[in-house]
Amino acid sequence: MKNLGILLSGRGSNFVAIADSIDAGRIPGARIAIVISNRPDAPGVETARKRGLQALLIPSKDKGRETHDREVVAALKQHEVDLICLAGYMRLLSPWFVQQFPGRILNIHPSLLPSFPGLEAQQQAFAYGVKVSGCTVHLVDEELDHGAIIVQKTVPVLDTDDEHTLAARILEQEHIAYTEAINILIEGNYEVVGRRLVRLQKSEVKWKE
Repeated sequence: MKNLGILLSGRGSNFVAIADSIDAGRIPGARIAIVISNRPDAPGVETARKRGLQALLIPSKDKGRETHDREVVAALKQHEVDLICLAGYMRLLSPWFVQQFPGRILNIHPSLLPSFPGLEAQQQAFAYGVKVSGCTVHLVDEELDHGAIIVQKTVPVLDTDDEHTLAARILEQEHIAYTEAINILIEGNYEVVGRRLVRLQKSEVKWKE
């Protein structure tokens, strides 16, 4: 059983989707060990507590990035977290943070990376006029929205869409994609070759303790 640590800054809809998947048996090899928010007003903290999960507030305001990251990492290690899932966490992790959990930090981004990285990706895609958008779950490295891609889901951009309806349909696919990505990492049947995450036929790659 692998311990998940969830980092969020808002309502955490992807956190709720992960928790629902665990409860429904769609992620059989995981449990949520800790939910951490950097914002005191994040609704996801109360949601976690109502579900009986342990949730911590580690405020980031007026702190340097690495100072705050060291506090968060200490809490994650205290709860023996194996895999970290960013669920609307509005802080860029320091290189030091990433180095503490190499290959064990996941992020979800509402576009088909490498297109439209950064903030407001759905609005960027809509304004650009693309016909297909979607979402990407990727490993986190030291660069923004950059690490090896684990799962992508496509969403057609309809003529009747506006940026809000498109964002809502992308979010539905995010919830599905995150569950798939977590299972891939827990199962361990993959290796990262350059920028590519390659699924293996046999369990040649074991979870690195």
